[in-house]
Amino acid sequence: MDATRPAGAPGNPPEETAASPAGEPPLKRAIGPKLLILFVIGDILGTGIYATTGKVAGKVGGALWVPFAIGFVVALLTAASYVELVGKYPKAAGAALYTQKAFKVPFLTFIIAFMVMCSGLSSASAAALAFSGDYMSELTAGALPPTLIAVAFVLILAAVNLRGVAESVKMNVVLTLVELSGLAIILGIGAYAVLTGGGEPSRLVEFESSGTGFALMTGVLGATALGFFAFVGFEDSVNMAEETKDPTRTFPRAIFIGVAVTGTIYVLVALVSSLLVDPGTLSGSDGPLLEVVKAGGVQFPPQLFALIALFAVTNSALINMMMASRLCYGMANERILPRAMGRVLPKRRTPVVGIVFVTLLALGMVLTGEIEGLGDTTAFLLLCVFAVVNIAVLVLRKDRVGHPHFRTPTALPVLGALTALILASPLADRPADVYIRAGVLILLGIGLWLLNKLALRGERG
Repeated sequence: MDATRPAGAPGNPPEETAASPAGEPPLKRAIGPKLLILFVIGDILGTGIYATTGKVAGKVGGALWVPFAIGFVVALLTAASYVELVGKYPKAAGAALYTQKAFKVPFLTFIIAFMVMCSGLSSASAAALAFSGDYMSELTAGALPPTLIAVAFVLILAAVNLRGVAESVKMNVVLTLVELSGLAIILGIGAYAVLTGGGEPSRLVEFESSGTGFALMTGVLGATALGFFAFVGFEDSVNMAEETKDPTRTFPRAIFIGVAVTGTIYVLVALVSSLLVDPGTLSGSDGPLLEVVKAGGVQFPPQLFALIALFAVTNSALINMMMASRLCYGMANERILPRAMGRVLPKRRTPVVGIVFVTLLALGMVLTGEIEGLGDTTAFLLLCVFAVVNIAVLVLRKDRVGHPHFRTPTALPVLGALTALILASPLADRPADVYIRAGVLILLGIGLWLLNKLALRGERG
């Protein structure tokens, strides 16, 4: 892994971004190195580990840590590709931008962009449902309607997002520290259990599948595919490139540190969860870490942990809503979406139309989905996108840019593409409804593509 500077490179790209659509002001560069690291960690941590750990246990059994360890490796492979590409092209739009530069097929670019947007919104919607589930019930005893809570949750996040990126990222820092404290509590409970001889260590090597060979492999792959939902988020950070100070220098360290920290925490939390709670109990709850707290033998208030979990879920949803709106802004710059999507609120310098648009879509998903299905859909869509991004890295090696940037070894994007395709395939033993949901979303994307084409023709006419 090395930074490369093409001959005659003038240095780093300018601090300000390219002109915004329709003469709109550029986004404000408010994110420094420390904020970005916490942003990446906060984006990855949250809903996945707090809400779907139990569902992964239901698929794989007591060897809950294995899918998270595999997911850790897959995430690192693809993260290396994103680091190279964001260094070469430090602009918003992420995977859509890389796809267009590599393949120059507008239809493919739009579908990739639409899949990324839908993955972020399905993740935020899963977070909204998790917020209104078992963790909230621990505090309210079920006194409030879950659907009403989830809808109000999305609307409040939209208001925070609209206020400004600096405020949103600073809120992210606070929420990241809170959710890290919650996972530290889980690890502390696990350490206490080990030191006092508690738990069932034998569960750590037990697999749910009664078969061997192919059946065991597909079971582990299915659990890994669902568990990969917990790792998504690092790819969102590249959409903040136009709001980050010196992005070509800042992103490599931030993304690698973020993935390494969260991956290590996930594996340890999975070990503790399986050690203290049987897979059946974990799989029956959408607040599985609350079950770990109750079974840990430590007098820690469940209500306090539930509150921490609610903060963690809030963080995931906030960042995903931020990224989806910035993706709209970036696609408007690239003319993949109408210019109106790039409209910026003059005083706050936030993408106001994009924020309203993604909020409406998120509300639709909240009203029609459930946590596990939305989480699995998020992972499936992003695995497909990751396969394309890993291939794009190799295609774009011939494109030289005028500033130094990180370069990943060729073997990593090759392995990244292969692993992403395997986890996205039927080998992962994924429920059919996930493919159906993703197919419906893609068909919706095709419909939007056709409408946008007609709009562009009207502008030319």
